[in-house]
Amino acid sequence: MATRRQFIFAGTALAAGLSTRLFARAAPATPPGEPFEITHTDEQWRAMLSPGQYRVLRQAGTEAPYSSPLNSEHRKGIFSCAGCELPLYSSATKFESHTGWPSFWAPLEHAIGTSTDYAIGVPRTEVHCRRCGGHLGHVFNDGPKPTGLRYCMNGLALEFKPSPT
Repeated sequence: MATRRQFIFAGTALAAGLSTRLFARAAPATPPGEPFEITHTDEQWRAMLSPGQYRVLRQAGTEAPYSSPLNSEHRKGIFSCAGCELPLYSSATKFESHTGWPSFWAPLEHAIGTSTDYAIGVPRTEVHCRRCGGHLGHVFNDGPKPTGLRYCMNGLALEFKPSPT
């Protein structure tokens, strides 16, 4: 029979393994077989991006919830890809999802691509930049009207440019 200490240790080990799987996925972000307008070598991406941006955009990692300053960004403007500066989302579609990540109900036209992601054992729709293939986050069917979608994005994958006043 397992002791309480063994049970707690096993639960902690399981939680650590799951969080590592969720927050530091090592699989490349670029969907296989898709050509992108902007390509760089792995070394070039590492030189261009911060370590956190590289982990999210190029290795399909996930930043810790509530860690992005973009969660509290409420000015008018555009959220662009941190890898190639392609405009992705308008602030007009940003909403507070209370999930810990910047969320939008729609991308800009021709801004994103999607693929199926099985990293956590169940299929999810992964969102990537149409131009450079950088991993942005995932889209879920629990968002507000008019689309009913929640584009749950990593703040590290985005750069915000406020609109001129």
